[in-house]
Amino acid sequence: MRFGRHLVAVVLVCSWSMGLSSCLARRRLIVRKGSNVAQPLLVADQAALLEAVSRQYRAVHDFSATVDMVPALGSAEKSKITEYKDVRAYILFRQPAYIRIIGLYPVVRNKAFDMASDGARFQLYIPARDAFIEGSNEIVQRSGNKIENLRPQHFVDALLVHPVDGATDKVLLENLTDEDGAFYIVHVVHEESGALRLDRTIWFSRANLEIARQMIFDAAGNILTDARYSEWKTYDKVAFPKHVEINRPQDEYGVVIDIVKMEINKGVTDDKFILERPPGTTLRVLGQPPAAPASQTPAPSTKRKTKPE
Repeated sequence: MRFGRHLVAVVLVCSWSMGLSSCLARRRLIVRKGSNVAQPLLVADQAALLEAVSRQYRAVHDFSATVDMVPALGSAEKSKITEYKDVRAYILFRQPAYIRIIGLYPVVRNKAFDMASDGARFQLYIPARDAFIEGSNEIVQRSGNKIENLRPQHFVDALLVHPVDGATDKVLLENLTDEDGAFYIVHVVHEESGALRLDRTIWFSRANLEIARQMIFDAAGNILTDARYSEWKTYDKVAFPKHVEINRPQDEYGVVIDIVKMEINKGVTDDKFILERPPGTTLRVLGQPPAAPASQTPAPSTKRKTKPE
């Protein structure tokens, strides 16, 4: 009698288990954001990812790009962002850190701003305000006027992901894979005076092992730059993201860049990075009082101005 009861219990458990596997269980495919189908995930180790960063950086000596740009003022932290759409811009770059960016207003295509940097100092010309601003690439004290916090170097840091310096930086690799996304995240930790701090993170999509995001932090752990990359294309045999989103939350501005035309390693000459102060403009050297308009100062250089290609 006891044996019979035990046999019945076993049969019931087995029947319930079979029913659970065939009737109550449901198999589903994980389709992550940015894809319409389930994709197999690629595998890479830390050394391969670091080499990919170095290889991409070395491949770009210079470039000349025509882009559509959507600048924005404000920040997500303050829950207020104002976008300015349909800005056409030209970006010229040459290693190690020369950059020139010229922005045009929507529709009329008059010059909205012109800025250049040699990696140490920058110049910014704003025609609507007849203002010419000069200063260091490093922001010592942020201005209440957000446009004065704009630095060409921020674009350099975002558009080109610098290799990791093995002599000064330590690296940790994280595999962040869940139902929403699948990324390898390289955490770059910098050591200063015996203390460790997070310098930046480099995100790789496990769908294709392309760089998807880079976050750069200050000493307090606040985000300085949050750059996201997508739609990687090949220009002149060099891969480059067609769509780039750059956010600078501490400076309360950001920009979305979509490449319209791109030429890589075709050569960009020295004169393309010369930004002269136009007559009649007021010079402001950050950290110093405003200077007199250019018409009251010695005549500007007679070097021939050039237009972007």
